Amino acid sequence: MDYSISAPAPPIGLAVLSKTFTKLLRFRHDNFNSSTTAPITAKEESLYNNKHSSDISQHGQKEIESVAAKIFAGVSAVKAAYAQLQLAQTPYDPDAIQSADQAIVTELKRLSVLKQSFLNRAEHSRTSKGAQPELSSQVQEQRNLLKTYKITTTKLESELRSKDSEVLYLQSELRAAEKRCRVLEARLRPGRTLAALDELHLTGLNPTHFLTLLRSAVKSIRSFVKIMTLEMESAGWNLDAAASAIQPDLLGHCNLKNRVFAFESYVSRLMFSDFQNPDFSLGGPVRDRQGFFAEFSELKFLKPKQCIDTKIQFEKFCRVKYLRLVHPKMEASFFGDQEQQVALSSSQGILETDFFEGFSEMARRVWLLHCLFFSFGTGEKAAIFEVKKGSRFSEVYMESVAEVELGADRRPAVGFTVVPGFKVGKTVIQCRVYLIASSSIQKD
Repeated sequence: MDYSISAPAPPIGLAVLSKTFTKLLRFRHDNFNSSTTAPITAKEESLYNNKHSSDISQHGQKEIESVAAKIFAGVSAVKAAYAQLQLAQTPYDPDAIQSADQAIVTELKRLSVLKQSFLNRAEHSRTSKGAQPELSSQVQEQRNLLKTYKITTTKLESELRSKDSEVLYLQSELRAAEKRCRVLEARLRPGRTLAALDELHLTGLNPTHFLTLLRSAVKSIRSFVKIMTLEMESAGWNLDAAASAIQPDLLGHCNLKNRVFAFESYVSRLMFSDFQNPDFSLGGPVRDRQGFFAEFSELKFLKPKQCIDTKIQFEKFCRVKYLRLVHPKMEASFFGDQEQQVALSSSQGILETDFFEGFSEMARRVWLLHCLFFSFGTGEKAAIFEVKKGSRFSEVYMESVAEVELGADRRPAVGFTVVPGFKVGKTVIQCRVYLIASSSIQKD
């Protein structure tokens, strides 16, 4: 037998049942009046009517309640069988379908017989025994309802398992798609993504991985500095004066094109301060290299807001660094208020602005670099270093961020460190410095 059922049958309305019962009572009352035609005196007729009207009313009420209980029991049985029929459609179960179909037909026949028996008044007596069938019908109705609920629960649980499997499959597809995107981005922008760290394990960790992440962190610093300088310009700041305030000894030696390195050095110095301490001087828990690497693996592909919500220490790191990096007057100059300062100071959360988004992404990458740095362990003798201004330039430990024009009898010297250098095991990762001619600055 083939079925194509999309929705359960609509329930019998109470208004329809009430209308039917009213007609039945009227039919019964009229029938009774037609059968009592014997001549009676007015007084006897009055007594008789009062007595028997009460009896008829009570008995009729019991009959109605008994029939109603049987109807509801029958309807609930049909609903239960119909629910079983729907459940048997997916997956297709011919035996269950045939059984449910037979149950529906049986209950419909029983309701039809009940209708005829009520109309014919063949199976109803005028005794008080009608309460027992009514109670039995109510019990049967509750059993049918319970059966319906169990069937519905089974169906919903099956659908839930199916949805859970679908979610797991889609999550797997999403991770695979994100990985493919990172690989494609790595081909388009070599060295600027973390795709090379996808399958990284602690046993296979080497300085090349650290260098990849360091380049990513430096890129994020540059991006934030660009956002910051744009805000400065919008607020009417004198960028030359701001740059000379950061590097006062270099006034006149840092041209317009290269003054951005002064801002990068300012941001980098604050973000990497206390980098050599395992807890970033935040008073966090003590962790071993496995703990650092586990956190790195957990956070490396999360968004900054997710990292802030997930890790209390990272949230504290963001708060401390932002309050040191962005002076209240600077924030007020940029945005007209100090709302982010207040929110961070009171641990109320973060504001979703481009400025803080750029900062939090930079903070996330520096934090990841810190986790990876300590994943090498103390046995690797990892270290961070910077070069003092006026020091002689060395290609072994330094990398120049810009070309310097040298005159006669002048050698390149360090003006200031833009990004610190690192030593991981036996590998030295050069620090990035801004160079000037040796005679242009006095040594400390």
